[in-house]
Amino acid sequence: MNLPSRSGRGRRAPMAEINVTPLVDVMLVLLIIFMVTAPLLTTGVPVNLPDSRAKALEQEQKPEQISIDEQGRLFLNEDEISDADLPAKLDAIAARKDPDGQVPQIYLRADRALDYGRVMRVMGELNRAGLNRVSLVTVEGAGPR
Repeated sequence: MNLPSRSGRGRRAPMAEINVTPLVDVMLVLLIIFMVTAPLLTTGVPVNLPDSRAKALEQEQKPEQISIDEQGRLFLNEDEISDADLPAKLDAIAARKDPDGQVPQIYLRADRALDYGRVMRVMGELNRAGLNRVSLVTVEGAGPR
């Protein structure tokens, strides 16, 4: 680092270095913000999921999500749908097949306080539409209580 000498004409020599410490600080703060907010962007419908000891599945494509909240309302991804619209929506999803001829993956997210029959009616509609690649979404936890 070039420190200007006090002797001489009293003029300071220009500093030829850039202080990158503030830039690094700002970038680390932005990194932390993105790391905290990214997991919060994945779920659209708040559902109190049951616990399970099962491991997470690995996959390449983004699956369709069907959610049933505590009041029994149905959501396809983040859009609320009625029970009457469910068969037509499922038929449209079943018509989209991948190059291997497989139907899309479906994630079923149901609130733990729901009636078992309500979840089974949705499962029956999925089966009727030919959507047999259904995963029940749970929270990884200690297992049954």
